Amino acid sequence: MIPIRHTAMAVLLAGALAAGLATTSARAAQVETVAKQAYMIDADTGTVLLEKNATEPAPPSSMSKMMTIYVVFSRIKEGRLSLDDEFLVSEKAWRMGGSKMFVEVGKRIPVKDLLRGVIVQSGNDATVVLAEGISGDEAAFAELLNREGKRIGLKDSHFINASGWPADGHVMSARDLATVALRTIREFPELYKIYAETNFTWHGIRQGNRNPLLYMNMGADGLKTGHAEAAGFGLTASAKRGDRRLILVLNGMNSMRERAQESARLTDWGFREFANYALYKKGDTVETATVWLGTDATVPLVLDHDLTITLPRRARRDAKVTVALTQPVPAPIAAGKEIGMLRIAVPDAKTIEIPLKAGKSVEQLGFMGRIKAAIGYLLWGSTK
Repeated sequence: MIPIRHTAMAVLLAGALAAGLATTSARAAQVETVAKQAYMIDADTGTVLLEKNATEPAPPSSMSKMMTIYVVFSRIKEGRLSLDDEFLVSEKAWRMGGSKMFVEVGKRIPVKDLLRGVIVQSGNDATVVLAEGISGDEAAFAELLNREGKRIGLKDSHFINASGWPADGHVMSARDLATVALRTIREFPELYKIYAETNFTWHGIRQGNRNPLLYMNMGADGLKTGHAEAAGFGLTASAKRGDRRLILVLNGMNSMRERAQESARLTDWGFREFANYALYKKGDTVETATVWLGTDATVPLVLDHDLTITLPRRARRDAKVTVALTQPVPAPIAAGKEIGMLRIAVPDAKTIEIPLKAGKSVEQLGFMGRIKAAIGYLLWGSTK
């Protein structure tokens, strides 16, 4: 357990995180990587474990297909699309080069098979079939990707096509790829399982999933590889061990071998060097503050969400948790009002600040009660 120290301060601390630790960073040590862009987060806390050129837009190659799949999964969840719906294969889709599902022009293919053609086989042809089936043509679908990207918070991405086929201006950052991965895992847990499938056969051709981590018995269950001449080799991966899940994005490596070795090494590093520590449950009393002129003498300070933090294992002993607030707190106090701050200080990392809120309402004393309390304070220094 991390030691907790309570302090009182005259002014509340600014810059609190409104919900969770989605922007915190807790690097155990500088770790080198040959990737040109790299980003690793803990999926539960959002804590950044590794960051290298993470907001730099770069060609995502086939990792871009994750955004296409995200849109398809969304349509299925909303009931606007069924896994059994069939889409017609156009000549454009049939002629697509690169990785292929080997669809046949003029045939109709169920969405459930097209999804595996994209996720497992990385088929550019299957991706275009999905795009045309949803939006009519690929250019219109790319605009849909751009709108959906903005909605889910992508900051450094722009889509020209559905597959990640090389095109000027078609870019994504490592951070944005991690965002798509995390939202896919959280929003579509059942459909996400397709990303863990290691092979798929279509038109008599059996192809294996190109994600190297799926074959290493290390907890990996997704997501997508990519390769383009301009960008090199990339991988967006997720692995779960016990209750922890990490998401790793690498891009700009020199070979498939390098991609496999680097992604395995960094995944092991993330699980080995960091751990999650549960501090409080939603509604737990973190501190009790005295109340000035209230019907209750004290008010509990609580969090409005569970609090788990990700820390370097070796830094846990040096972490300090403190509470900052102005006391006594004048009544009336509304339940949920922010009246304090929880601060978590870790060596070599930015201090985490999280609002503490009143766990209940406290009414102000009536006129005579306030007079009595004021006299008591003057005589004995008591706020009761």
